[in-house]
Amino acid sequence: MFRVILSIIAFLMSFFAFGQINEIPKYKPTDTKLYNEIVKMDTKYFNAYNSCDMKTQEEIYDEDLEFFHDKGGLSTSKSDLLKALKENICNKVTRTLIKGSVEVYPIKGYGAIQMGYHKFYNKQEPNAKSIPSKFVVVWKNKNNRWKITKVISLHN
Repeated sequence: MFRVILSIIAFLMSFFAFGQINEIPKYKPTDTKLYNEIVKMDTKYFNAYNSCDMKTQEEIYDEDLEFFHDKGGLSTSKSDLLKALKENICNKVTRTLIKGSVEVYPIKGYGAIQMGYHKFYNKQEPNAKSIPSKFVVVWKNKNNRWKITKVISLHN
């Protein structure tokens, strides 16, 4: 009898858990053109990041930047961020985007919000396991030029 009760409880728990998961709709871009533009900008930025192209990185970051990093805190200085990237990231760390994880949402009159998962690989620790981490980027479209104005980088 105890096994039967346990089986019923396990079934009900899985049923309710599955029902809650189905409440979250699968992401589908509301604006495919915008989605493709932001993914293209993400690729442009991180190609520059991975190859230490500081000029391109500087062009993409807005002057009024806020960069929130769960381990490093808040940075509001574009020049300080670029200096830190050059000293600590260039030729040491690369980033890959987790395929299928990007979501892009339009922000009327401003630009877009991008969120997704990516991995970072430290060349100085080639055997270290890279764990997917979450990111949010606020993109501003001014005069048909995309700029990063805010970043939230979470690495657990």
